[in-house]
Amino acid sequence: MKAVHKSLTTSLMAWALGALLIVWGGFVMLGYRTGIHEADELTDGHLASVAFLELAESFAGADARTDFSNTAALSNLKSHDYQRSMSVVMWDGQGKALMRIGEAPPVAFNPREGFENLMLGSPPAPWRAFSRWDGPDRTRKVTVLLDSAERDELAKDIAGQVAGPGFWLLPVVALALGFAIHRGLRPLYALSRDVDALDIHKPAPLQGPYSQHEFRAVVDSINTLAGRYQSAVERERELASELAHELRTPLASLTLQAHALRRAASGDEREALLSQLEQDALRAGQVLANLLALARASRTDLLEARQALNLDEIAMNEVAEFGQAAVETQHDLSLVSPGPFLMSGHAVLLGLVLRNLVENALSHTPPETRVEVQLDPAARWLQVSDSAQENIKVLASSLHTGSSRSLGLGTGLRVVEKIAAIHGAQFGLAPPPPGFTRCYRLQFPAGPMESA
Repeated sequence: MKAVHKSLTTSLMAWALGALLIVWGGFVMLGYRTGIHEADELTDGHLASVAFLELAESFAGADARTDFSNTAALSNLKSHDYQRSMSVVMWDGQGKALMRIGEAPPVAFNPREGFENLMLGSPPAPWRAFSRWDGPDRTRKVTVLLDSAERDELAKDIAGQVAGPGFWLLPVVALALGFAIHRGLRPLYALSRDVDALDIHKPAPLQGPYSQHEFRAVVDSINTLAGRYQSAVERERELASELAHELRTPLASLTLQAHALRRAASGDEREALLSQLEQDALRAGQVLANLLALARASRTDLLEARQALNLDEIAMNEVAEFGQAAVETQHDLSLVSPGPFLMSGHAVLLGLVLRNLVENALSHTPPETRVEVQLDPAARWLQVSDSAQENIKVLASSLHTGSSRSLGLGTGLRVVEKIAAIHGAQFGLAPPPPGFTRCYRLQFPAGPMESA
C-alpha cells in the first residue's frame, strides 16, 4: 500500500486556521447574542419610556394645557436601565405651548422639523430634539427631547457591551495560535530530538515515521550523510588494516634483504640481494599504489556523480600507455572494439580497472603471450584475455575461492571488485574466446545507451 505523505505546511495551516475558526466563531456567536440582547434591551427601554409619557399625559387630561416639568411624583415609574427620561412639548399652529412633559428646560418655538441639537437651561446643557408637525395644516407640533448626557451614556453602554469581547480577542487568539502552531510543529520537534540523539560515533539512520513530505529531503540527506560517515570510518579502518597486512610481507622482506646484504661476502651475492631488494621495494610501492587507488575508488563512490563517457576511448588510452611496457616484456598487446561504448560512470575508476587488469596480464604471464582488451557495447561487457599456459587451473580456482593473493593481483583485484560494485557491474572469470586460455570480464548492467 502506497504511503501517504502529509505536508507540514498544510498541517500547520490547518491547525492555525482551525484555531482561528473556533475563536472567530465563538466571538461571532458572542457578538450576535450580545447584539440581540442589547436590541431587546433597547426596545424594552423604548417601551418603558413611551409608557412613562403616556402615564404622565394621562394625569393632565386629553385637552389640558399642563406643565409637567416636575416629574418627581412619577420617578417610581422608571423600571428599565435603557428607559430614558424623555420630555415632550406640544404647540399649536401659532406657537403656543399646549403641553410640556418631562425634565427638559423651556424650549423656544420654531417651525423647523427633524433632528437638532439644542443648548437649553442655565447653565446651557446639550439636548437632542426631534420635531414634527401633525400634517400639511400644521395645527399641532410635537417636540421630543432627550438629555445628550443620557444619550451618550446609553451609547457608551451599548458600545461597551458589544466591544467587551474584543478585549479578550487578542489573548485568546494568541493562546489558540500558540497551541495550534506548537501542535502543528510537533513532527519538527520530534525530528529535532531524533537528530540530537544521533551518535556521531555510531550513526544510525533516522527511522521515523516522518510522514510530512517536507521532511523527506532532510531525512534522506541526514541518512545519506550518516551512511557516508559510517562508510568513511569503515573505509579508514579497512585501509589501515590493509596497509598493515599488505606491507608486512614486503617490509619484512626488505629488512631481511638489508641484513643479508650487510653480511654478503661476494660481489655476485650482493648483486642478487640488491636485485631482490629492488623487487621487494617495487612490490611495496605497488601495494601502496593499489591501496591508494582503493581509497580513491571509495571516495569517488561517496562524493562524485556519474557522467556520460565512452569506454572505447578510455580503453584506447590505457592500452596505448602500456604499449612500451608490452614491447619491453615481449607481449602482444592489442585492443578489439567495434566502436563507441557509451555509458555513464566514473572515467578515472574505469581507467584504473583497465590499468590493473592489463598490468596483471603483463606481469604474470610469460613473454610471447597474447594480451587482448576486448569490448562489446551490445552485450555491455569489457574483458581482458591472455593466452598464457601456466598455472591456469590454480588461477581460475583462486578467483572462485576468493584468494586474491594467489592471483598475483593482491589489492589490485580488490580495486577492480570495488569499482565494479560502484558501477553495478559483475567481475569474474569468463569463458575465454578462441585462442586464449584465461579471461577476466567486467559485465555492466543492461541500460539505455547514453551520449558521450
